[in-house]
Amino acid sequence: MSRIFFAAAAATAALASPAFTQEAGFGPLLTPAELMQVQQTVDPLVIDIRSDAYAEGHIPGATSAPYDLFRGPADNPGQVPTEEQLTQVLQNIGVEADRPVVVVHQGTDVTDFGAAARVYWTLKSSGVSELAILNGGMTAWNEAGLEQSIEATKAPESSIEVTFSEEWLATAEDVQQILNAGDKALLLDARPESFWNGQEAHAAAARPGTLPQSEYFTHDGWFESGPVIVNAGSAQELAEAQGFTDEEQIISFCNTGHWAATNWFALSELAGIENVKLYPESMVGWSNAGYEMANVPGLFENLWNQVTGQN
Repeated sequence: MSRIFFAAAAATAALASPAFTQEAGFGPLLTPAELMQVQQTVDPLVIDIRSDAYAEGHIPGATSAPYDLFRGPADNPGQVPTEEQLTQVLQNIGVEADRPVVVVHQGTDVTDFGAAARVYWTLKSSGVSELAILNGGMTAWNEAGLEQSIEATKAPESSIEVTFSEEWLATAEDVQQILNAGDKALLLDARPESFWNGQEAHAAAARPGTLPQSEYFTHDGWFESGPVIVNAGSAQELAEAQGFTDEEQIISFCNTGHWAATNWFALSELAGIENVKLYPESMVGWSNAGYEMANVPGLFENLWNQVTGQN
């Protein structure tokens, strides 16, 4: 079963976030112009999650905080760092629980948005109360012709102590509970259909396939064209059209919790649907743990997929 995205459903969607006002609050999306306004009023901490590109040019005053700091090891990239590790990371980059934070990614394509969404999810779960993503990332900033700097900025170390919230977190045990007890929940695969149906797999996954009882809604369904995600109103309309509601728990997953973070962000932060959780380790963690899977190809089919380059 799948949730199929029809481009026509979002043909009239606005790509930029609604105009920022103090009454509307901070985030969850900011355009470059809105970020400039915010910098003059609430002095947010701007963190740039790119790696080498930071040194080549970044938003003036932005602090370097590469995406890998918020991820697990190569054999399980979706793993959430420990509370101790996150505390050290957030203290080093100057994150305070009560200071607004803006997450800046490159904005190369729709896949790139997942990095910003994953960092946003991690910070929210770590207790940061006000968060926003620069919609379109540095690509949008550059296209707007705004100033860049090559001068590295380091925010003062903070004293934050992370207690990681489970409000937006789903674990393998949670998924197993749903499968074993038949709890009402939607296990939503953010990957393309070729991953969901077992034709492709992540290099670190033990085998191709998906979670039992899952459906898929590809992460790029929240974008009309280019790397700018739809605004809140359009996300609400899209979610309603796809039947995503508050009536059931939604657990978003993918290969390593990257694409799934986009689905979580769109459903939770833009569409305003409650009880949406992210399963961060996703299919890499699940398959390597040897749990039951669906859409696993047979031996010969799997070999054929590898020979033909589909896996």
